Amino acid sequence: MLHIVLIEPEIPPNTGNIARLCLAAGARLHLVGELGFSLDEKSLKRAGMDYWHLCDIHRWESLLDLQSKNPSGRFFYFSTKARKTFWEEVFTDGDFFVFGRESRGLPESLLHANPDQVLRIPMTPEARSLNLATSVGIALYEGVRQVKLSA
Repeated sequence: MLHIVLIEPEIPPNTGNIARLCLAAGARLHLVGELGFSLDEKSLKRAGMDYWHLCDIHRWESLLDLQSKNPSGRFFYFSTKARKTFWEEVFTDGDFFVFGRESRGLPESLLHANPDQVLRIPMTPEARSLNLATSVGIALYEGVRQVKLSA
């Protein structure tokens, strides 16, 4: 199983699309820190997330909490600021793909502390960034492809 980690997601439809991607790919979704929206049933239905109860979703106070509960996990941090593309990495079952807020991405301190695990999705110089759900979909399905090939 692959793991998708969202640090303080802000936009409910993005998180809903990512939850649906995780459900379709058999991945676990981890929501970390303060969310920019409510997870109550009324809010989820309003955001079109009526399948939420089918998803494998876990909440964490901090990334450190998640990492301490998964000490053998490999964590990869996705950022437009990375030098290494995600195509250069070999993913394995159990890997964690970490994504930051829609408005700010991941903290610089986290990227600097983990330089060998910071990956980017290649794009033309004219594109500033991709939508969070799109980025997760690209990375997740490359991970699924690689895990299936190695099985």
